[in-house]
Amino acid sequence: MPPYAPPPDWVLARRRAVGERIRGARAAKRLSQEALAERAGLDRQAINRIELRHQSPVLDNLIRIAAALNVPLADLVR
Repeated sequence: MPPYAPPPDWVLARRRAVGERIRGARAAKRLSQEALAERAGLDRQAINRIELRHQSPVLDNLIRIAAALNVPLADLVR
């Protein structure tokens, strides 16, 4: 598959699910996107793009987000 090909639908569905889990965990902790971003060492726009599935998060950022939310990484990507 060429590197410029759009991801298949099942990948987009999983990306959406990860974003929804991050948003849900953030809401459960009553954190704003800005507060989560600050805790994770990211910018608010990065959190927004991940939650809205406009960006695939790199593993390092997922690890930072999980730590900032104090949840296991597996809970975000199951």
